[in-house]
Amino acid sequence: MFGKILIANRGEIACRVIRTARRMGISTVAVHSVADARALHVRMADEAVEIGPPPSAQSYLDSGAVIAAARRTGAEAIHPGYGFLAENAGFVEAVGAAGIAFIGPPASAIAAMGDKIESKRLAARAGVSTVPGHDGEVPDAGQAAEIAAGIGYPVMLKATAGGGGKGMRIAHSQADIAEAFRATSSEARSSFGDDRILIEKYIEEPRHIEIQVLADAHTNVIHLGERECSIQRRHQKVIEEAPSPALDAATRAAMGEQAVALARAVGYVSAGTVEFIMDRERHFYFLEMNTRLQVEHPVTEMVTGLDLVEAMIRIAAGEPLALGQEAVKLFGWAMEARVYAEDPQRGFMPSIGRLTRYREPPPAANVRVDSGVHEGGEISIHYDPMIAKAVTWGEDRAAAAAAMRAALDGFQIRGVNHNISFLNAVMAHPRFLEGRLSTDFIAEEFPDGFMAAAPGRAEVVRLAAVAAVIHRRVVGREAAISGQLAGHEAVPGTIWVVRAGTDDYPVVLRDSGGGYEATVEGGTHRIVSDWHPGAALFEGTLDGAPVRVQVDRIGPGYTLFHGGVELRVLVLTPRAAALAALMPVKASPDTSKFLLSPMPGLLLSLAVREGQEIKMGEVLAVVEAMKMENVLRAARDGTVLALHAGPGDSLAADQAILEFG
Repeated sequence: MFGKILIANRGEIACRVIRTARRMGISTVAVHSVADARALHVRMADEAVEIGPPPSAQSYLDSGAVIAAARRTGAEAIHPGYGFLAENAGFVEAVGAAGIAFIGPPASAIAAMGDKIESKRLAARAGVSTVPGHDGEVPDAGQAAEIAAGIGYPVMLKATAGGGGKGMRIAHSQADIAEAFRATSSEARSSFGDDRILIEKYIEEPRHIEIQVLADAHTNVIHLGERECSIQRRHQKVIEEAPSPALDAATRAAMGEQAVALARAVGYVSAGTVEFIMDRERHFYFLEMNTRLQVEHPVTEMVTGLDLVEAMIRIAAGEPLALGQEAVKLFGWAMEARVYAEDPQRGFMPSIGRLTRYREPPPAANVRVDSGVHEGGEISIHYDPMIAKAVTWGEDRAAAAAAMRAALDGFQIRGVNHNISFLNAVMAHPRFLEGRLSTDFIAEEFPDGFMAAAPGRAEVVRLAAVAAVIHRRVVGREAAISGQLAGHEAVPGTIWVVRAGTDDYPVVLRDSGGGYEATVEGGTHRIVSDWHPGAALFEGTLDGAPVRVQVDRIGPGYTLFHGGVELRVLVLTPRAAALAALMPVKASPDTSKFLLSPMPGLLLSLAVREGQEIKMGEVLAVVEAMKMENVLRAARDGTVLALHAGPGDSLAADQAILEFG
């Protein structure tokens, strides 16, 4: 077994590998860019080596710097995590040439499966069913249109290299081809250094199912069941689960057999994932093989009880698999939700900044959080904006989903925008709970983008009762610590008015056996909690059921977060409420005459000039953030009055790019 390994990655996956290595008694070395000098993975590792400036191309993708760090520290093996160099065959060869073990598959398997064209050919030869499409790369948009017409629309254009949802576009007609080809090849070049494109039939109403495989160097290959990864946005997974609610035993066995057959055919060693796309009739087709650990691997660990990172390390050290296929058993259900620094209500644009508060859900036996951030840390423009992965387990799917909703309520994230309200909305959606999933779920259920749902009146009443209890505790504490004359002590009132938006909810509070009875709109709710002023999480029971509400005090009011709902309230005395109703409302500034950057990023190009007339839908600018290109279009006809930024400029969120006349 290795005595010391280097993790060639950052963030939550680096921390994840370090935790397993530590449990195995293996010392760890972290590598980091200048921007990540104070990152959590650097703090957790036994040693750390700086390998370059913030851009990943000059640090985490610098294979020479990574190998030099391993040599310098005496690391015997390198674990690549996922992303960066994880599926770089040249890096694997260089690691081997340096006399260092690679904790992953051989370079030959990575090369074969990393090229989507070659992998599809290999899969077909191995007897794996494949998606109909063009068997070769597509040189230009003109040929793309010809090929697509032959296959039949809709078609998927995708980069032959890479993954992670980058370099993929759907074309529904010939009119979409030119722009789809340009954007796909551009993203592929930027993300993977390889702009080759392939085209295949787009399966409508598809489900994304993947099979986890393990293979050792002693010809043993097994699979660990499936993961359902159909909840995706822009081809990037958002929520995953194991097992899939759509598979029966026969389909599971058939998928597993094909995944194992492909792994054998390519001479695979280590952990890997064979991805399939499945239609409504349970016909499935090979999509690609990821020759690395997957982001969503924890759900497989939760239902099998295995540690995939440990398995990878032991396989790389030459050990045979510890179990055969017949010993693989699935227990219960697991779900994973990816918590990102992004703004769901602004097209899921990345949110950059410092985490002024970061608290994970309270510990629980059925909740796991994999994160690579810490309070005070920074979400940088240079890297993926993932904050954490929340993973929950339950005896069945409903229990796992309920545990996830409770866990999401427990995250306290401030300083950046995040997607927890969106994750909660998906988890509570009737279609999701029924298991009627497809990769089009988000596009179909949120066709106009995501807007946080306004809470129903019953929910507002419940939160108003909680707000009144919170304020009662705050006022009681203030009364207890303020200087008072004997006989003139302040006595907190029992009647409060909770103002939510423009509506008032009078609440009458009464002490009741260690808790309160709150009467609102004719109903009485019993609330018990040990919450104290200053605590950011209100936990207790509401009408006998567990309740978890996040609390931010902002001036005289509070912002409450619960179940994906954000509710801002004022808790006032009846007299103060009457006076507050007389206050004028401040008008919001008019920004309709400006094109604003929807996110922090780089202005790649401007398609217009001052004085130019524009039409609705016309391309105005392209902004890049997190290696994704975002095309900004005109919302109406008009004239460009002035340009306020130019190509190459770094933009802040809401920064004006141009002004309309």
